[in-house]
Amino acid sequence: MAAVKIGIVGLGRLGKRHAENLKHKVSGAALVAACSVVKEELDWARENLGIEALYSNYDQMLEEADLDAVFLVTSSAVHAEQSIKALEKGLHVFTEKPMGVDVPECQKVERVVAEHPNQVFFVGFVRRFDPSYAYAKQLIDEGVIGEPFLVRSQTVDLDEYAEFQVKFVPTSGGIFLDCNVHDIDLARWYLGSEVKSVYAKGGSYVHQAFDSVHDADNTVVLTTFDDGKMAVISASRTAFHGHDTHTEITGSKGILKIGMTPAKNRVEVFDGHGARTHCVRDFFERFHEGFLAEAQEFVNCIRENRQPIVSAFDGTKATEVGFAMTDSFQQGKEVQLHS
Repeated sequence: MAAVKIGIVGLGRLGKRHAENLKHKVSGAALVAACSVVKEELDWARENLGIEALYSNYDQMLEEADLDAVFLVTSSAVHAEQSIKALEKGLHVFTEKPMGVDVPECQKVERVVAEHPNQVFFVGFVRRFDPSYAYAKQLIDEGVIGEPFLVRSQTVDLDEYAEFQVKFVPTSGGIFLDCNVHDIDLARWYLGSEVKSVYAKGGSYVHQAFDSVHDADNTVVLTTFDDGKMAVISASRTAFHGHDTHTEITGSKGILKIGMTPAKNRVEVFDGHGARTHCVRDFFERFHEGFLAEAQEFVNCIRENRQPIVSAFDGTKATEVGFAMTDSFQQGKEVQLHS
């Protein structure tokens, strides 16, 4: 079977990792083109990946490159627009999260996806493809913990990235959409229900600059679902120890805990400082297996003519809930979602 010809768009910190996976590790993929508005990133693609079809203009790449699919790792603000353009060109689409930065544009993506049922559309909710998170879903489906009714999930980033994040708040959707979109998706996935209301609290406890853009550096949200189930979702931009993502699912017959200690590996150090483990530094190190698995699944879906477990509807719901959290935080009250 012919390899899937892919053009990657965006070669920043995460884009480079995706590009390396597509070039060297994803079976059935052929990374044949790259697009970036940053010349140095295109130079990197030529020198490190041997890509010759390089573009600084996305529309030009869609017109000229011989592609089957695009892989979007661009600014959140353009995910929806770029997805729609590629779908209308007859291409398969992988887009990093979030699918869009407001609900109407997400709904437009949904409509366009529905108009192109023979094309694969894939939203990068990477935690669904992490081996531990996927195994937890399998155990839930098998009834191992009975009926799940509570999810506690957090996304915590190393503090050194915080100042860099301030300038992107207006286009990224803020801490709830930028950091908690995965936790939102997991809660819906594990509990099998839709969010009814959210009540968010938080503040700029370390980096006051977030106040100026009506955002926060640490937050917590009480989330209730249509069937009465619950989730407690938190985020922090100010961890001093490393990237600390973990999730706990409570059911009527047991509890699942995923990644409660963000260990780099299974080595424990015992020395003059006491006993300790080393921590993963960033989200890619923690989820490197998931990033590879989701890219492989995207290609497999194209080659096997099937749709992924992540849908455009999932992308819309994550954005809808993320913005409800933002509204709750800014208004200081519970926000109800439309059923």
